Amino acid sequence: MRTVKVGIIGCGMIANGKHMPSLAKVDNVEMVAFCDLIEERAREGAEKYGVPGAKVFTDYKQLLAMEDIEVIHVLTPNISHASISIDALEAGKHVMCEKPMAKTSAEAKAMYEAHVRTGKKLTVGYQNRSKAQSLLLKKMIENDELGEIYYAKAIATRRRGVPTWGVFLDKEKQGGGPLIDIGTHSLDLILWLMNNYEPHSVVGSVFQKLKDTENAANEWGSWDPKEFEVEDSAFGYVKFKNGAVVSIETSWALNIAKSEGSYLCGTKGGADFSDGLRINGERNGSLFLNVIDVKPSEREQFRGENLTDFEYEAKQWISCIVNDTEPLVKPEEAMVVSAILEAVYLSAETGKTVYFD
Repeated sequence: MRTVKVGIIGCGMIANGKHMPSLAKVDNVEMVAFCDLIEERAREGAEKYGVPGAKVFTDYKQLLAMEDIEVIHVLTPNISHASISIDALEAGKHVMCEKPMAKTSAEAKAMYEAHVRTGKKLTVGYQNRSKAQSLLLKKMIENDELGEIYYAKAIATRRRGVPTWGVFLDKEKQGGGPLIDIGTHSLDLILWLMNNYEPHSVVGSVFQKLKDTENAANEWGSWDPKEFEVEDSAFGYVKFKNGAVVSIETSWALNIAKSEGSYLCGTKGGADFSDGLRINGERNGSLFLNVIDVKPSEREQFRGENLTDFEYEAKQWISCIVNDTEPLVKPEEAMVVSAILEAVYLSAETGKTVYFD
């Protein structure tokens, strides 16, 4: 299998916690260049994960000028996802952009158009699709085991889980709080499982009820209320053109004792992620609830390999480059996720329902 040379743009927490260690596990990948506004971060990434002589930059356009690089991972704050991804596509590179696709739906659309225009692959880091239970449930749904799915909840709620590092609390750089940060993951997974990308309307509400708490109990230490510019919780209700509806619940700080997992309801059965993968239904006049123990090594692609979700995402993405196949996350799907998130924010701001053409 041929070697794929990768350039990393943005060497912060998501790069070190997810992308670089996962790419390092893919045998035919060489990380040859690293870029960050803080040069020391890029240098540390190169020393730990790069090939001998890996290049270090603070200007990403210099990295894009390297002709031997085939793939770019864009791992920067949301505000620069679109500009860097489009520049990379225009430079002839395939792009993995960390979630969300972009800060705004217009930027996401521009990224998609650049992908179409250049013919280069573009994907987004929604790793929940790579989970073994997600892949199994997708196959079950495609086999009509749940019937017509007409209601679902996309849930990503934390009682106290406010990220206090980086720019997560900066509305200008991120575009929002938990909705665009973790709610985007749950919404993407639900839409993919339903295979429904035709929203009709959205009603949304966002709250800043707990952000002003001084010395708050929080998983990652107390936040500074003066820096907390985004919402602490957000909720949305999406109607689709075929009549299906999806409810969105997301928070970093919410007085909820225990968070549920997302779930889907169909005419033949339902599924949820409250305790692994659970399937419920009715058979022979009785109700049943089955808990399915799905092991990572049982995923159809790379069967037998005990990959983490991050490692599976990276290996599947690189295999798409080598074999010229479609990535697990298609840009036209991620673009709809961004449009719905933006509609929730807009509805909350205006107090009105947002309609899609």
